[in-house]
Amino acid sequence: MQTAAGRAICAALFGVAMLTFASSAGAGPADKLRDSLFKNRPGEVPGAPVGCFMSEDGRIFTLDRTQPSPLLKFEDSPEVWALLPSPAPRGDVIYKNDLGQPMLRATRLGGFTLFTDKRPSGEAVSRAGGCGPLRLMLISPQALGERMLQASVRSGRAARRAVLFEAEATPNSAALIADAALVVTLAYLRIASDGGRPMLAKVGKVQFSEGKKAQVSFSGGVLRIIVAPSQGLAGRPSSERVEKVLRTGK
Repeated sequence: MQTAAGRAICAALFGVAMLTFASSAGAGPADKLRDSLFKNRPGEVPGAPVGCFMSEDGRIFTLDRTQPSPLLKFEDSPEVWALLPSPAPRGDVIYKNDLGQPMLRATRLGGFTLFTDKRPSGEAVSRAGGCGPLRLMLISPQALGERMLQASVRSGRAARRAVLFEAEATPNSAALIADAALVVTLAYLRIASDGGRPMLAKVGKVQFSEGKKAQVSFSGGVLRIIVAPSQGLAGRPSSERVEKVLRTGK
């Protein structure tokens, strides 16, 4: 990893996500679900750009549309999902992850449907109050090194082998690379919990670099992650995308 002093190779224990949240916006009395819906854009219906919601199963999440790519974060996970909105029949909008999988559907009448692994056919969502937007906070080279160390050790423990994390970061990319390291760790943990340690044993190094578009690839024992700082949190692959590449090689 490149700091102010130069390049270093990191290995250590997983840490906290580097997302910081603006203070919660107060929800007025009798807020309606319609108020949480979308800005006036083609294929979307108007509404507040940020909202907190609860699914039928009681899972709480934040939906933030203040960024070019809508963001979704579940309360019980450190990962923030960058979503791609696409038009659906009857004027609805489907929000998909970077694998093209639907995560959320919104109707122009004000309803939401959340899609999860446990409920692939979807479950209804209701407003859970006000909340602030999702943001990456700026971090120092030293803090980046600590986050990389934390993430790489947690990944190594999941794989039961040492995993070297290596990156070349600039002030613009430091926070995004740190978040991408967290995302890699989440992918490692899921694969390890699903009996996938043999495939993780093939990875000896994780390399992070900057580019124009978020990418992930695996070859020669090296997992390569490219981040695009200009795209914000949409400029790094999701844990699902990293997991797919680790499992299939593409």
